[in-house]
Amino acid sequence: MGRSMRQRRALTILAVFSLVATIGASPLAAQGSASDGKPYDVKLLRLAEILGAVHYLRELCGANEGQIWRNRMEQLIESEGAAPQRRARLSTRFNNGYRSYSRTYQTCTPSAQTAISRFLVEGAKLSDELAATSQ
Repeated sequence: MGRSMRQRRALTILAVFSLVATIGASPLAAQGSASDGKPYDVKLLRLAEILGAVHYLRELCGANEGQIWRNRMEQLIESEGAAPQRRARLSTRFNNGYRSYSRTYQTCTPSAQTAISRFLVEGAKLSDELAATSQ
């Protein structure tokens, strides 16, 4: 896959990830238990972890996207409400994704590239599922 094709794919995935930011405004987001849990938290927390891993790996592999994945995570956290425990859970999962791959990869390898591709596919799928539940 050529560089411009990868860039277009990454931008497409980024657009899909941005759909997740709409969840905070949905009726589903208003639901949840007293502990601030939401019915879609498993998927949302996995997406946060993927964003952290992608943030690390894309930079490692020279994508030169700056803070775009971290910024998307901040948008996701903002859309999900102000409860400190909820924000902390999302941030922790993002950081875990980042740290686990920073311990595994110090250089961009074919395996790291494969991980990026898989994360982008999984993240897009999760984003689609989350966006569908918010409608």
